[in-house]
Amino acid sequence: MVVHMDRAFFFDVVRHGLFKGELTQPQVVGITAILDAWEERFAHADRRWLAYILATAYHETAYTMQPVRETLAESDVRAVEILETAFAAGRLSWVKTPYWRPDEDGRSWLGRGLVQLTHKRNYEAMSVLTGIDLVADPDRAMEMDAAVTILIEGMLQGSFTGHRLADHLNATTADWVNARRIVNGTDRAEKLAAYAMVFDAAIRPDAARGMLARLKAWGAHVIARLRSGVRRVR
Repeated sequence: MVVHMDRAFFFDVVRHGLFKGELTQPQVVGITAILDAWEERFAHADRRWLAYILATAYHETAYTMQPVRETLAESDVRAVEILETAFAAGRLSWVKTPYWRPDEDGRSWLGRGLVQLTHKRNYEAMSVLTGIDLVADPDRAMEMDAAVTILIEGMLQGSFTGHRLADHLNATTADWVNARRIVNGTDRAEKLAAYAMVFDAAIRPDAARGMLARLKAWGAHVIARLRSGVRRVR
């Protein structure tokens, strides 16, 4: 079924449900780029996939909805410094080989984009998918068109972990929590599920107001519980 989206309704819902009542111009631009690409190429696809794609971008970009560099650093050099410090302090225990260290050509394969693309092999794969030589110039993964394509196609095809959107959101299953496995195991899975359910309600102008209120309340409860259990590192 084609998604006929009321964008005024959509932005009103996400503005209050996820962005504390205010959207910046860059956030609107980023969201619009994702919506435009989806409606142009995948309008007949499951609308829940779009919701989870938006939730992933929301989380992976620290709510900016703009392509970002890993650690949110302004440069590769600074990002590498931050990652090296964290690695030396044992805060990246899951990393066996520091993928961010510049190779013999001086290129770093740290995370970039609307969903963090890391490791040279993934830049190679996404070069084929986007038609852009991301190996020659990894920073092009920060361009909006490329970042949107990587985000959407990567999650549809299972390019990141082997899990696809269709594996968790299909005709018989609506597993919002385990959909996180498409990108990053179960890291922050409940939080992502809460975000996605708000986006899902926003996509449908016929969403029952009562259901929307319940989704917002449930999402706020989950997010508050998760945040209360994590001490901020300053």
